[in-house]
Amino acid sequence: MAHAARPFNLPLRDGVSASTVAIPTASWPTVLDFLSERFPVLTRDDWAARLLAGEVVGDDGQAVAATAACQPGQRLHYYRSQTNEPEVLQSETIVFQDEWLVVADKPHFMPVIPGGPYLHRSLVVRLKRRLGLEHLSPLHRIDRETAGLVAFAVQPATRASYQALFRDRKVDKVYEAVAPFRPELALPHTHISRLETDPERFFLSREVAGEANSHTRIELAAVRGEHAHYKLRPITGQRHQLRVHMAALGVPILGDAFYPRVLRGPGEPDDTEHPLQLLASQLAFNDPITGQRREFTSGLKLQQSGI
Repeated sequence: MAHAARPFNLPLRDGVSASTVAIPTASWPTVLDFLSERFPVLTRDDWAARLLAGEVVGDDGQAVAATAACQPGQRLHYYRSQTNEPEVLQSETIVFQDEWLVVADKPHFMPVIPGGPYLHRSLVVRLKRRLGLEHLSPLHRIDRETAGLVAFAVQPATRASYQALFRDRKVDKVYEAVAPFRPELALPHTHISRLETDPERFFLSREVAGEANSHTRIELAAVRGEHAHYKLRPITGQRHQLRVHMAALGVPILGDAFYPRVLRGPGEPDDTEHPLQLLASQLAFNDPITGQRREFTSGLKLQQSGI
């Protein structure tokens, strides 16, 4: 039986991997019609120019014409582009690298993956460009506003094994946070609740009634006047989990623009003078490939920790 040809893979371009989209049906008369409707972030004229320049190719590596008829299942490969990206205020630091893993310290305000106005200045693209690792892939994510450790798989063949560690809660994670001090709050404390996306504001999570899906261990590390330095140990990994849990306890993390109330919405300028005082400070796990115990510590410090 004949085998289908291996899909064409475009090389990295300035750290950016090629994107791929499949045409689901023949509902669009031409490839230009499909791309213009599917990705309106670029104008029809922009897509026409990119197609004319040969910047959209098929699985055979050949340029696709703007007037080409859409074929159901046809795959198109192209490079994302982004202009006027926000400036990067601080560079990432490589904490560890071998043939299997890369662990980097991410500064505040840098996203892990491309999204919104960020492409070349996302952590994964910067690392791909810096290290020349085409298949580098994040094993987990932390908020753009959060600083600290992010682990990446180097090789596609081992990515699933590492991702399973995070999925199966076999990674010990420690975060540090600075927040108000409440002497009446009994610590250590385990906070358990159900988190769901706010139906009216998609960028927020909120606690609701129902079966718990978020679990955080909160410890007091030090007191500095009216503020305290906390150690947070998340068992689960819901969106904004640590930020929501701390706010629910009456000790919202300093610099948080979302909790307990929204100070700046998505797309509004960051307050770079007052970053979120949350740091992903430690990662530890048993390596499923080498069998070694892996333990990583961030080299970053929170501005207001006093430690």
